[in-house]
Amino acid sequence: MKIYTRTGDDGETSLFGGGRVSKHHPRVTAYGDVDELNAAIGVAAATEPVTFENELLEAIQRDLFAIGGQLASPEPAKVAAALAKAEIGEGRVRALEEAIDRADARLPALSHFILPGGSCKGAQLHYARTVCRRAERAVVDLDEREPVPGVILQYLNRLSDLLFAYARLANHQLEHPERIW
Repeated sequence: MKIYTRTGDDGETSLFGGGRVSKHHPRVTAYGDVDELNAAIGVAAATEPVTFENELLEAIQRDLFAIGGQLASPEPAKVAAALAKAEIGEGRVRALEEAIDRADARLPALSHFILPGGSCKGAQLHYARTVCRRAERAVVDLDEREPVPGVILQYLNRLSDLLFAYARLANHQLEHPERIW
């Protein structure tokens, strides 16, 4: 199978389950931003120390693939069997909340706004957080036009909080002090 198909040369793309839309359609923007978020988390995970929360970061990347699959499917009933693997439940949102709580318990209380940065790992996690917020905005925009499962919005909202907590935790563990705004 070749990587190129030439079917998108006219500025349109195919959706999972059928149909074609413009490459700037809100649905394509939403799953494209989620894909970019997945790559940003991959960069953060590959940044030293690579053992920092690597199991959860990989699980999040798998969740983001599932979310992308759901967002690429305007008619999920048509591809229900294929989307079964892409189910994201409230348990995944709770797992993010629990990870946030664990990270926060290891950090000093936050009393000021902080500048994103610090260690390379912390900076990459801060960057992934901003990409997450953009993806969330794109999914909200899509949801205002076509319904999106609410758990996806919850997941992205918690994920940005987790990435913030992880950026702080990475900097704390690597002894990079937070720079206050």
